[in-house]
Amino acid sequence: MDLDAYVMAHHDEWRRLEELTKRRRLTGAEGDELVDRYQQVATHLSVVRTSAPDAALVAYLSALLSRARNKSAGTRSTTWRGVLAFFTERFPAALYRLRWWWLGTFAANVVVVAVMMWWLLGNPDVEQGLLTPDEVDQLVDEDFEGYYSQYAASHFAAQVWVNNAWVAALCIALGALGAPVVWLLLQNVANLAIIGSIMTRHGHAGHFWGLILPHGLLELTAVFVAGGVGLRLFWSWVEPGSLPRAQSLAREGRTAGTVALGLVAVLFVSGVIEAFVTPSGLPTWARVGIGVVAELVFLAYVFVAGRAAYHRGATGDLDAALLEDRVATQA
Repeated sequence: MDLDAYVMAHHDEWRRLEELTKRRRLTGAEGDELVDRYQQVATHLSVVRTSAPDAALVAYLSALLSRARNKSAGTRSTTWRGVLAFFTERFPAALYRLRWWWLGTFAANVVVVAVMMWWLLGNPDVEQGLLTPDEVDQLVDEDFEGYYSQYAASHFAAQVWVNNAWVAALCIALGALGAPVVWLLLQNVANLAIIGSIMTRHGHAGHFWGLILPHGLLELTAVFVAGGVGLRLFWSWVEPGSLPRAQSLAREGRTAGTVALGLVAVLFVSGVIEAFVTPSGLPTWARVGIGVVAELVFLAYVFVAGRAAYHRGATGDLDAALLEDRVATQA
């Protein structure tokens, strides 16, 4: 990249941000412009650091962004803009950038479930080693369906949300170790395969899938996303690429934190579906249809909003300015 040409192209934007940071008071329009300029210059800093690192220019842009951030810190509009930016830029961009990791995890787990169910259906003796005939009857006739209506819907939604968020958080928190993520995912799909094979063998396959699919599509996708991101975190220090191993791990760790926060919202939606839609009196096709729509909305969010954010320069990592503030302060 021609650094001089890049400086000439964006010099006026930097000067404008300087002017805004020096003003004692800002109008509403100027406050909005300050935030917009801040985001633009943060992108410029990221480009400079990646393509044509220049110590003097990096220090100048870092200090400028630090002043701009201090100028806008603590305002209500900035807070809401930060939340909006998280869900329109950082989170979907992280999902899109890491898509092959979690899509691969998704596909691998689907294959494992299918193979396990096929094997279990062909080996009924295994079922007898896991559950007694009375326990099988209890599961098929009462427990499986009763699980979705044993508590008040609002309490059940909270319980499901906390449980699934915990599983997803473990996949990410233990991601750097690799093996625990594989173990957590294997436990998750093994439980699904065992119950599915038992329900299928006893003539309740339609009932099983009718209760699993409404919430399970989005819920399992979120868990597989967490698993894929955790495995990417593991791979970041095994094969750091062009970055030093510590920097590679730090970058993917920050991105994993972005995904973990975003998945809280995704799992909240799946928990609400599990509590209010799965046990409802709606016909099976309607309940499954709601689950399919939720899954399609999530995929559109990733591959439309996420792709657009990614091509605008977002990666899911923290804003470059937030990382550079520390450098500027130390300098």
